[in-house]
Amino acid sequence: MPSANQSATDNLPVSDVQKQIQDAITPITDSEKIDLSGALNRILAADVVATIDVPAFDNAAMDGYAFSGTDAQQHQLLKIVGRSYAGHPFSGPLQAGQAIRITTGAPVPLNADTILPHELAVLTDDNLLDVRPVNFRTGQNRRRRGEDIAKGSVGLHKGTRLSPAELGLLASLGVPEVQVQRRLRVAIFSTGDELRTPGQAMNEGGVFDSNRISLGAMLTLSGAEVIDLGVLIDDPAEIESALRKAAQDVDVIITSGGVSAGDADYTKQVMQRLGQMNFWSVNMRPGRPLAFGQIRTTVRPATTYIFGLPGNPVAMMVSFYFFVRPALQLLSGTQVKMPPQIPAIATEAMPKKIGRTEFQRGICKLNAEGQMTVSSTGMQGSGMLSSMTQANCLIVLPSGQGAVSAGDRVHLVLFDGLI
Repeated sequence: MPSANQSATDNLPVSDVQKQIQDAITPITDSEKIDLSGALNRILAADVVATIDVPAFDNAAMDGYAFSGTDAQQHQLLKIVGRSYAGHPFSGPLQAGQAIRITTGAPVPLNADTILPHELAVLTDDNLLDVRPVNFRTGQNRRRRGEDIAKGSVGLHKGTRLSPAELGLLASLGVPEVQVQRRLRVAIFSTGDELRTPGQAMNEGGVFDSNRISLGAMLTLSGAEVIDLGVLIDDPAEIESALRKAAQDVDVIITSGGVSAGDADYTKQVMQRLGQMNFWSVNMRPGRPLAFGQIRTTVRPATTYIFGLPGNPVAMMVSFYFFVRPALQLLSGTQVKMPPQIPAIATEAMPKKIGRTEFQRGICKLNAEGQMTVSSTGMQGSGMLSSMTQANCLIVLPSGQGAVSAGDRVHLVLFDGLI
């Protein structure tokens, strides 16, 4: 990060700003051990090495009959000598000319390597299994010991975010607790004399503050601990006091509003006094003004990162999605996973000026031919929060692209459960 504060005149590409922010992030190293039941959405702080094989024994992939495939090539009629149920295995090895009834997940006995599905089995009047080579393939429908995860291998790597699938995998390894990165602590506040918290009386010229609610929800879905500092009036002393106090005990501070070129945008002035800051005019719509920097403190954390996001609700959410979210991923010790851009066919014309990247709200769906299509939600004003509730994606229109015509190919990113 540059050593001096920069003015918001750069008009930088989105990718350049993303890189500068990510280059400045140093991941946290503090960790804690927690019970598996409370580990959803947490980040692994160390590799998890398997202490057992998964599965722990050869077992049946479906209900049917277990036998030796080699033996069945020589004995067409096999005597059924028992059964193996999940939790109640057949005792002893199979002998030549024998088979057993077996259920899904039950252990496969010694000398058996093949499972004939129940629906393909033919039993004689003497309760013998009539096995014909044409009806089976040796080794079929058997799950081998350790084929999923072998003992001694890494089941999950450090930096993995624990989703329901990862938690299930850890449980299958018999892991009761995991070492995870501590949760990021993120302080948020909005600035502006006009803002009112829902439930407060409204005065003329006032608006209800939606940004803190949306921002807090996005942070919660990202796995962060949110500290809501409320609404700060347009007073430099109050803003500076709030920033200094918050910086002593959080990893990140996020503000919305106050970083553009307006006369009453005091947040920008305070940030310049407190830390090492970049103020950018990003070549995008919505979300042109953006601030990012660091506040040095004398307590943990020694460095608090700070983001100044636009005040318009849609611009704030889009800026969070493309700038803050990747930074939080890095800071929490996992790899940045930018949302994939999915090709789609525009079903209508969309206005667009050449020279800036635009993220238009869209509604995507599959057409009758199975192709992904997308249409606009309509008016694209950065204050029109209703467009975000109607949309399920953002249409990414790069700087060099002009207006879109119906039938043109575009790219989109799904909200991915975050917005």
